[in-house]
Amino acid sequence: MNIQCGDIQANGDIPRKFTCQGEDVSPALSWNGVPREAASLALLCEDPDAPGGLWVHWVVYDLPASAAGLPEGVPKRPEIPGGGLQGVNDFGRPGYGGPCPPFGAPHRYCFKLFALDRALGLPPKATRADVLKAMAGHIVGQAELVGRYQRKGT
Repeated sequence: MNIQCGDIQANGDIPRKFTCQGEDVSPALSWNGVPREAASLALLCEDPDAPGGLWVHWVVYDLPASAAGLPEGVPKRPEIPGGGLQGVNDFGRPGYGGPCPPFGAPHRYCFKLFALDRALGLPPKATRADVLKAMAGHIVGQAELVGRYQRKGT
C-alpha cells in the first residue's frame, strides 16, 4: 500500500494552510495498493513529538475499502460524506485538528493508513484507543506518510 498527498512530500514540510496557524483544514490524501481482502480502511494522524507524549490529530475508520482517498477539507463531523466515520482527536472534537506544536523544533505528523479485513462497527466519535483495540488482528495492509511542521511567529 502507498499513501500520498500532493501538498506534503514524504518527510517534507506541511503547508501552513493545514495547521492551526492557517485554515486548519485536512489535506487531500490518496492511496493505492489496498489488498483485495480489505473490507474497510482506517486512518490515524499522530504527532509522536508532542511534549506530553503522542498527540492524536485525526481518527478515521470504516472507510469503504474501495475509497481511493479523502478530499481536502473533510467536514469536522462524525460522519464522512460518501462513507466512513471520524473519531475524537486530542483537541476533544471529531474530525481533523491540524498541527499546532509549541514553538521550537519541528514535529513529525504521521498519517497512518490501515487496510482491515472487516469494518470496525464502532459508533461515531470513537477514540484512537477504541480504534486500535478494534483493529487488533484485522490489519491486512498499512502505509504511512510523514510530514513535518514547525510553529512560526504569528
